[in-house]
Amino acid sequence: MPYKNRDALPDNVKHVLPPHAQDIYQKAFNSAWDQYKDKDERRGDESQEEVAHKVAWAAVKKEYEKGDDDKWHPKK
Repeated sequence: MPYKNRDALPDNVKHVLPPHAQDIYQKAFNSAWDQYKDKDERRGDESQEEVAHKVAWAAVKKEYEKGDDDKWHPKK
């Protein structure tokens, strides 16, 4: 189900990503949720939610990377 705000995000997102990255995750998840609402060959056996989480993490990884300190930082 789409996330209405950052507080509704899963703990594994809220506790590791900085606020801006959480915003990216939320926006990408919600967009993918709508895009993949109908089961089709693009999704295979994965659930709508699984695909939306993968899309959201991919969106975050375009702008952020995990540093040596095990924290997420904006890419330079």
